[in-house]
Amino acid sequence: MRRPTRAAARLVTGAGLAAALLLPTAAPAPAADGAKGQELPAMPSAFDPEAPEVTCTPASREKAKKRDWSRQRLDLDRLHRHTTGAGVTVALIGTGVAPGAAGLDGRVTARGEAGDDCVGHGTFLAGLIAGTGGDSPRLAGVAPGAEILALRGTDRRGRATAGLVAAALREAAEARAEVIAVAVALPERDAELTRAVAEARRAGAVVVAAATPDAPRGGTDELPSRAYWPAAEPGVLSVADMLPGGARPDGALPTTGVDLAAPGAGVVSGGPRGAGHYLGGGASVAAAYAAGAAAVARAAHPGEAPDAVARRLTATAYPADIPQLDPYAAVTAVLDDPGAPAAAERAPAPVTVRDTSAADHATGRALLFVLTGSAGVLAVLWAAYVLPRARARGWRPAQPGGSTAND
Repeated sequence: MRRPTRAAARLVTGAGLAAALLLPTAAPAPAADGAKGQELPAMPSAFDPEAPEVTCTPASREKAKKRDWSRQRLDLDRLHRHTTGAGVTVALIGTGVAPGAAGLDGRVTARGEAGDDCVGHGTFLAGLIAGTGGDSPRLAGVAPGAEILALRGTDRRGRATAGLVAAALREAAEARAEVIAVAVALPERDAELTRAVAEARRAGAVVVAAATPDAPRGGTDELPSRAYWPAAEPGVLSVADMLPGGARPDGALPTTGVDLAAPGAGVVSGGPRGAGHYLGGGASVAAAYAAGAAAVARAAHPGEAPDAVARRLTATAYPADIPQLDPYAAVTAVLDDPGAPAAAERAPAPVTVRDTSAADHATGRALLFVLTGSAGVLAVLWAAYVLPRARARGWRPAQPGGSTAND
């Protein structure tokens, strides 16, 4: 039996090469970024002040099936291998915190009516600051070893006043809380509130506040940029909410003087009743994450002054139009000059960090298309050259010197 001809061998080899190049088209294309959101109830930040009756936020019947983007973005698993914020007390000023909420058992002290969190928003934020996640440890907060001092800065419906917030700040200062998180933002400056912030800072607290209140239902297109308090007070760390791509959410209230941005959309946490989960967002959520970061920074660097801790958070933040919170860097970084202002550590020409995953997938698909098309063209050209020559020889091998078997 004769060996396969060189023409036949070339045919087989060429067909194999073409097949190898064309095979990737049968493989699935990379999945588009942005999986469907988790079907969880929304956590309100306040109730309608005009409603005739108050009905507390019911227990959620849903449990999160996966970890949300915010905890991955903050790299909490790696952070917790260094510190959990144990030994640090975070005072949370908002709608209150339920002491027996899942993941917070034994680490919540509630002053006055603060143990009755009808809205549920304060308990939701406490989980982001110091929750263990309960039976969902991947949903732990930034500082799961920290203590929470719950203080009311609102009425039972979640409506804040300067007097309530100022009184809560003074209580936090008297209790020597190392970190104070203010989850509300007021549209007018108040002299009593200004004095309370100054007293808290003199008492040694890092004061973190939401840069804006939650956006109104009517939209924000015609609202001018303005300051909100106590975030705008000197020495207060003002925190705004951001999306996975680094931009602020659509409809977020415009403001100035923001020190940090932190995750503030599609965030998962628990509530005051039951073991279910909710979805929440807004600058208050971002402020809770920043307060948790301040707690782990204080635990890791107990000798640093409050202003140095605030500087640590801003100096180690990811450079962008608004520097983006990085708790792990804040805990592990060694700062050169503790006396320098935080701004000295920021990038001289900050840029917005964009979410390029969708573009990367599109680029990958385009590259695959180009390679597949090129392979197809090569296969056609190869066949156009080889097949007529092989047919002319009767599919017999070419003889040395280029002559055919019939010559």
